[in-house]
Amino acid sequence: MMLRRALDGGGVYLVLAGLLALVPLVNSDAYFVHILTLSLMHSALASSWNLICGYTGLFSFGHQAFFGLGAYVSSLMAMKAGLSPWLGLVVGGGVAAAAGFVIALPCLRLRAPPYIAIATLGFAEICRFTAMNLVGLTRGELGLWGIPEMTPVPVPGVGQVSFTGQRVPYFYLMLAIYVAMMALLYWLVRSPLGLALKSVRDSEDAAESLGVDIVRTKILIFVLSSFLAGVVGAFYAHYVLILTPSSVLSVGVMIEIVAMTLIGGLGTFLGPTVGAFGITLLLEYMRVLGDYRLLIYGALLIAIILFIPEGIAKRLLPRRVAL
Repeated sequence: MMLRRALDGGGVYLVLAGLLALVPLVNSDAYFVHILTLSLMHSALASSWNLICGYTGLFSFGHQAFFGLGAYVSSLMAMKAGLSPWLGLVVGGGVAAAAGFVIALPCLRLRAPPYIAIATLGFAEICRFTAMNLVGLTRGELGLWGIPEMTPVPVPGVGQVSFTGQRVPYFYLMLAIYVAMMALLYWLVRSPLGLALKSVRDSEDAAESLGVDIVRTKILIFVLSSFLAGVVGAFYAHYVLILTPSSVLSVGVMIEIVAMTLIGGLGTFLGPTVGAFGITLLLEYMRVLGDYRLLIYGALLIAIILFIPEGIAKRLLPRRVAL
């Protein structure tokens, strides 16, 4: 009985996070840890988009803009102003949130999903073209390189942890970001605000009749989602140490976010994580197949949408774990 209560109360997610934390202790191979880090990063990014699309019903197709803004802002502040990458995580997220607020004010007053999708996609393309053409600042498609790594940080019981040339510390940092983000989302979707989000998703008219401030709720969630994407983008920049507009601001990034969420399960708590880990691991380990891996990836995506439209998480995992 106590175990069931713990699982129903979110303990299962802590168990999963604890198991992930043990993985580098068992296998510390740099490439393997790198793949796990990317999987966690994609999980966090897809989960931030799932908040606005899966839980609120807002069809934003410009989420890559906030990911890219966080990456570029944190990188440039560290390179040009000497800002600590640790502060860059917050500043990058803050700028992304501010941009989200600016784009949300006019867009989210619209109720038609196609208009919101087109407006957000247009904003993302503006960001991409801006990054491509500000060559003096971003170096365009040549790439912004020389991005500082995360600075050493003291950890109680461990000592000074250096990130220079190391994969494992970045894994644990991304794991910490992921756990903090998922804890916030877990609380949010089960709070009164979470109920308001779902009511907005199911019927805006019904939600409004119940006293939900539709516009305010949508703007709040859009800004929060943008902030989370910006933090993930800032981490990505200080992890890979090189940025190009196509690597963080292209439509391809948005397609990956959507695919991971749909495969895992749109509107489910653990779905984006399942999809992100599945796709990241699949694509990385199929590199030996060359372009055929994209063919397999596309076929798999179509098959899952046709035969498991609710997503893998809802179909394969216990209900209390998936939702």
